[in-house]
Amino acid sequence: MSDSGRVTRQLSLMAKLMELHGENPFKTRAYSNAAFRLSKLRYDFNGKSLQDIESIDGLGKSIASKVFDLASGGTIPELDELLGRTPEGVVHMLEIKGLGPRKVFQLWQELNCESVGELLYACHENRLVTLKGFGEKTQRQVLENIEFSLAGRNKMHYAAAENAVGQAVSFWRSQGFQAVPVGQFARREPVLDGVQILVSGPENAVDARFDPALPLPVKFISCPRSEFYYRSVEMSSAPAHLAKIGFSSLAIRDYQSEEAVYDALGLQFVPPELREGLSEAGLARSGKLPRLIENQDLRGILHCHTTYSDGANTLRDMALECRRQGYSYFGVCDHSKSAFYANGLSEERVVMQHAEIDKLNSEFSDFRILKGIESDILSDGSLDYPDAVLSSFDFIVASVHQNLKMSEERATERLIRAIENPFTFILGHPTGRLLLGRPGYPIDHRRVIDACAANGVSIELNSHPYRLDIDWRWIPYCIEKGVKVSLNPDAHHLEGLKDVRYGVFAARKGMLSRENCLNALELPDLIRSFRRS
Repeated sequence: MSDSGRVTRQLSLMAKLMELHGENPFKTRAYSNAAFRLSKLRYDFNGKSLQDIESIDGLGKSIASKVFDLASGGTIPELDELLGRTPEGVVHMLEIKGLGPRKVFQLWQELNCESVGELLYACHENRLVTLKGFGEKTQRQVLENIEFSLAGRNKMHYAAAENAVGQAVSFWRSQGFQAVPVGQFARREPVLDGVQILVSGPENAVDARFDPALPLPVKFISCPRSEFYYRSVEMSSAPAHLAKIGFSSLAIRDYQSEEAVYDALGLQFVPPELREGLSEAGLARSGKLPRLIENQDLRGILHCHTTYSDGANTLRDMALECRRQGYSYFGVCDHSKSAFYANGLSEERVVMQHAEIDKLNSEFSDFRILKGIESDILSDGSLDYPDAVLSSFDFIVASVHQNLKMSEERATERLIRAIENPFTFILGHPTGRLLLGRPGYPIDHRRVIDACAANGVSIELNSHPYRLDIDWRWIPYCIEKGVKVSLNPDAHHLEGLKDVRYGVFAARKGMLSRENCLNALELPDLIRSFRRS
């Protein structure tokens, strides 16, 4: 017979699904009470008959019969039927602490969240606070509970580990040691399954004096000070990179920097982000590695949201913060009208926003707010709004947000039709992926990039650390085809503006330079690049 834990979990799931789908509340409560009762009893089903289970106080004959079937390794037909009409991701959402079935139903039906990853992103977009019965406190608790659950799978977003790794490195340096993160973290991999930190000094000195409080494996690696830079290059490189640069032929000695290590190999210095074993070794051998994009190369921020749709801060506040950070332009891109779940802008509200932008621009002599919109790409590939409205924007980011379950052919054709629209200027997050949340719909990247090249459309590298979409591995093909990449934070609040740095990290892995980055253009050059029908 099955253990009591499995039986209890199945009964509890049955109760949650019944409540989720609005089944008879009395039957729902009966299953919930049975699960609670058995969880407290920790009932041993081994050798028990149906009559034994019927004698358990509080079960009743009907549920006792189903418990007997479960304990015997069977299933409940009604449970199978409920599971059949519930997306798997919604079932997983029922497991999140702090969310009952009614709240999950709201998230599913009103925000179109069908996975934990989509819910996580909705929290970061500040969407839960718009729902009845939710608030900032609930949203924060849900976010924390999801992050904990994801981390428990021994994977973590780079951004979520960044502060703790920085604190660990600072600790060891404060103790007089040399210290640097190596491995995946050094290469700025978007998702980590472990953290390694190299520390100079004897092995017995690198102990557990500092706990970075990460739910990932964290390894402190000691080495003699005289080997520090040799080991830092070795341990921050993928094996394929080491093989291609001939690292095994290099003598172990006291190099004064990582640059000195590459000098000894007769190579141009390869930044850690590039040490993947792709084309970087050949380029370094010929001295042709490009100067990689840096944060200070960006002249403006494009694709952000405000309180006009689902952002947390006003248009003025977002613009002023961009100006304070030294940018010369800010492209607002609130959601279009079809994104009802995100308070998308009606035609009338577009006019209101444009009037406010004109008023704010009249106050600036050194800064410009650009009139943008994140227009939904509808199921047939057309853009939200009629042409008369689309023509009123300075630029348009076209993105897919709904009906994500597509074949590669359908998704590719849908994107290409949007790219061919004369009003499309940037293709937003091309696959819709959410790292550790959902893989994104499949597309033929080459056909999509080719279409962008043919139509003068840029591609977004959505810099939110849960997206980083387009994947950095496709940036070299964008460069080859002359398609500019736009590093957009997709910020929904002031703090989110800083996410553009994660886009820079990913772009560097793809060898993006300032010349190939759309928002590294000066304002006059950017405006000249805007297409009009």
